[in-house]
Amino acid sequence: MRGEERARRIFSTAREEKRSYVLEYEVKEILKGYDIDVTKEVVCKTVDEAVQVAKNIGFPIVLKIVSTEVVHKSDSGGVKLGIKSEEELKAEFDKMLALYSGKFSAEALKGISVQEMVSGEEVIIGVLKDSQFGHMMMVGMGGVFVEVFKDVAYRLAPITEAEAMEMLKELKGFRLLDGYRGRKPANVKSLCETLSRVSTALEELPEIKEMDLNPVFVNDKRAVIADGRIFI
Repeated sequence: MRGEERARRIFSTAREEKRSYVLEYEVKEILKGYDIDVTKEVVCKTVDEAVQVAKNIGFPIVLKIVSTEVVHKSDSGGVKLGIKSEEELKAEFDKMLALYSGKFSAEALKGISVQEMVSGEEVIIGVLKDSQFGHMMMVGMGGVFVEVFKDVAYRLAPITEAEAMEMLKELKGFRLLDGYRGRKPANVKSLCETLSRVSTALEELPEIKEMDLNPVFVNDKRAVIADGRIFI
């Protein structure tokens, strides 16, 4: 299924559920339709299913709650990183399920996402739609660079891969991607492809009001989106 068709189906489901936002696993389904690399994940209902998925993905893994009533997962205990074994997975899965089962309806609680754990330099990609100019794209280095130094670059969509590279080179933290102090250079080409493909999605999906892809991990092999939100 093409990205646009997939997105329309997901947006329709969100509206039926009276949501103005798209859940993380839905965001990733949309992005995959545009050949954008995202973390492997499966939303699981039972601990046995989660164990099998984790074995297929490979430890360490990440657990995240999936609920239509939870937007900020990390703030409410809905994310557990770096789970290294089957025993730890079972304990954390049961703990997370018990925590949220008492808070939300069975209809709202869709399960727990089992995801691959990735590493690399953290980058953020943001989008905000202006009523006059359209989609404004932002890219920045993650963590302290965006929070403290506001190290970001902006362009109006659509953008080419060459324009994406120009954006990255405007960042003070670009040296971290370019092999700073003996580190392996990050796959910047892959990140530029990601930015350009996001802009393609924005052209086809004008109803997107806001997009937040954070974090995007960039290492020497790939640029991969580990979390994301879309508001429609």
